[in-house]
Amino acid sequence: MSNGVSFAATVHVRDTCLCLHLQRAARAVARRFDAALRPLGLTNGQFSLMMSLNRPEPPTMGSVAALLAMDRTTLTAALKPLERRGLMTIAVDPADKRNRRLQLTADGRSLLAKALPIWKRTHAVLDGEIGWPNAARLRGDLRGLS
Repeated sequence: MSNGVSFAATVHVRDTCLCLHLQRAARAVARRFDAALRPLGLTNGQFSLMMSLNRPEPPTMGSVAALLAMDRTTLTAALKPLERRGLMTIAVDPADKRNRRLQLTADGRSLLAKALPIWKRTHAVLDGEIGWPNAARLRGDLRGLS
Protein backbone atom coordinates (compact mmCIF):
# COMPACT_ATOMS: atom_id res chain seq x y z
CA MET A 1 0.00 0.00 0.00
CA SER A 2 1.45 3.36 -1.06
CA ASN A 3 1.48 6.33 1.27
CA GLY A 4 1.56 8.72 -1.67
CA VAL A 5 5.25 9.60 -1.34
CA SER A 6 7.67 7.68 -3.52
CA PHE A 7 10.89 6.21 -2.22
CA ALA A 8 12.69 8.35 -4.81
CA ALA A 9 11.25 11.43 -3.05
CA THR A 10 12.51 10.08 0.29
CA VAL A 11 16.01 9.63 -1.15
CA HIS A 12 15.89 13.12 -2.65
CA VAL A 13 14.98 14.68 0.70
CA ARG A 14 17.63 12.59 2.48
CA ASP A 15 20.30 13.72 0.06
CA THR A 16 19.37 17.40 -0.30
CA CYS A 17 17.62 18.60 2.87
CA LEU A 18 19.65 21.41 4.42
CA CYS A 19 17.82 21.08 7.72
CA LEU A 20 18.64 17.38 8.00
CA HIS A 21 22.31 17.89 7.13
CA LEU A 22 22.70 20.88 9.45
CA GLN A 23 21.10 18.95 12.32
CA ARG A 24 23.32 15.90 11.73
CA ALA A 25 26.44 18.05 11.57
CA ALA A 26 25.40 20.03 14.65
CA ARG A 27 24.86 16.85 16.64
CA ALA A 28 28.23 15.41 15.55
CA VAL A 29 30.08 18.62 16.44
CA ALA A 30 28.17 18.93 19.73
CA ARG A 31 29.19 15.40 20.72
CA ARG A 32 32.86 16.27 20.17
CA PHE A 33 32.67 19.38 22.33
CA ASP A 34 30.59 17.56 24.95
CA ALA A 35 33.29 14.88 25.21
CA ALA A 36 36.06 17.48 25.43
CA LEU A 37 34.29 19.51 28.13
CA ARG A 38 33.00 16.50 30.12
CA PRO A 39 35.99 16.48 32.55
CA LEU A 40 34.83 19.93 33.70
CA GLY A 41 31.23 18.79 34.08
CA LEU A 42 30.07 21.02 31.22
CA THR A 43 28.20 20.41 28.00
CA ASN A 44 28.88 22.41 24.85
CA GLY A 45 25.54 24.16 25.38
CA GLN A 46 26.48 25.18 28.91
CA PHE A 47 29.84 26.44 27.68
CA SER A 48 28.14 28.57 25.01
CA LEU A 49 25.62 29.83 27.54
CA MET A 50 28.34 30.76 30.03
CA MET A 51 30.30 32.51 27.27
CA SER A 52 27.20 34.52 26.40
CA LEU A 53 27.13 35.75 30.02
CA ASN A 54 30.79 36.79 29.95
CA ARG A 55 30.21 40.51 29.35
CA PRO A 56 31.28 43.71 31.08
CA GLU A 57 27.70 44.27 32.27
CA PRO A 58 25.26 41.50 33.22
CA PRO A 59 23.02 40.88 30.19
CA THR A 60 19.25 40.56 30.31
CA MET A 61 17.56 37.23 29.73
CA GLY A 62 16.11 38.63 26.53
CA SER A 63 19.47 39.59 25.07
CA VAL A 64 20.99 36.18 25.90
CA ALA A 65 17.95 34.37 24.47
CA ALA A 66 18.26 36.40 21.26
CA LEU A 67 22.01 35.74 20.95
CA LEU A 68 21.56 32.00 21.42
CA ALA A 69 18.35 31.85 19.32
CA MET A 70 16.45 30.32 22.26
CA ASP A 71 13.05 31.11 23.64
CA ARG A 72 13.02 32.40 27.21
CA THR A 73 11.47 29.20 28.60
CA THR A 74 14.26 27.08 27.13
CA LEU A 75 16.86 29.55 28.38
CA THR A 76 15.38 29.46 31.89
CA ALA A 77 15.61 25.66 31.91
CA ALA A 78 19.21 25.77 30.63
CA LEU A 79 20.21 28.25 33.35
CA LYS A 80 18.93 26.19 36.27
CA PRO A 81 21.81 23.65 36.41
CA LEU A 82 24.38 26.45 36.18
CA GLU A 83 22.63 28.38 38.92
CA ARG A 84 22.41 25.28 41.14
CA ARG A 85 26.16 24.74 40.71
CA GLY A 86 26.80 28.34 41.78
CA LEU A 87 28.26 29.26 38.38
CA MET A 88 25.86 32.13 37.70
CA THR A 89 23.16 34.22 39.33
CA ILE A 90 19.84 35.62 38.20
CA ALA A 91 18.86 38.99 39.67
CA VAL A 92 16.05 41.48 39.17
CA ASP A 93 17.18 44.36 36.96
CA PRO A 94 17.24 47.43 39.23
CA ALA A 95 16.36 49.68 36.27
CA ASP A 96 13.36 47.57 35.17
CA LYS A 97 11.87 45.14 37.66
CA ARG A 98 10.32 43.11 34.81
CA ASN A 99 13.76 42.10 33.50
CA ARG A 100 16.27 39.66 34.92
CA ARG A 101 20.03 40.12 34.71
CA LEU A 102 22.34 37.13 34.39
CA GLN A 103 25.85 37.14 35.80
CA LEU A 104 28.68 34.65 36.12
CA THR A 105 29.94 34.11 39.65
CA ALA A 106 33.63 33.92 40.52
CA ASP A 107 33.34 30.12 40.30
CA GLY A 108 31.66 30.46 36.91
CA ARG A 109 34.41 32.75 35.58
CA SER A 110 37.05 30.34 36.92
CA LEU A 111 35.42 27.33 35.27
CA LEU A 112 35.03 29.24 32.02
CA ALA A 113 38.75 30.09 32.12
CA LYS A 114 39.53 26.36 32.45
CA ALA A 115 37.10 25.46 29.66
CA LEU A 116 38.36 27.98 27.10
CA PRO A 117 41.67 26.22 26.33
CA ILE A 118 39.77 22.94 25.88
CA TRP A 119 37.37 24.68 23.50
CA LYS A 120 40.29 26.23 21.59
CA ARG A 121 42.06 22.87 21.17
CA THR A 122 38.88 21.11 20.08
CA HIS A 123 38.04 23.94 17.71
CA ALA A 124 41.55 23.92 16.20
CA VAL A 125 41.23 20.20 15.45
CA LEU A 126 37.87 20.78 13.77
CA ASP A 127 39.18 23.72 11.75
CA GLY A 128 42.10 21.54 10.67
CA GLU A 129 39.79 18.75 9.56
CA ILE A 130 37.57 21.10 7.61
CA GLY A 131 40.43 23.24 6.30
CA TRP A 132 40.78 26.90 7.22
CA PRO A 133 39.27 28.52 4.10
CA ASN A 134 36.36 26.07 4.17
CA ALA A 135 35.81 26.56 7.92
CA ALA A 136 35.79 30.34 7.56
CA ARG A 137 33.35 30.13 4.65
CA LEU A 138 31.14 27.68 6.58
CA ARG A 139 30.98 30.05 9.56
CA GLY A 140 30.03 32.91 7.27
CA ASP A 141 27.39 30.85 5.51
CA LEU A 142 25.89 29.71 8.82
CA ARG A 143 25.80 33.29 10.12
CA GLY A 144 24.00 34.23 6.92
CA LEU A 145 21.35 31.58 7.56
CA SER A 146 20.72 32.77 11.08
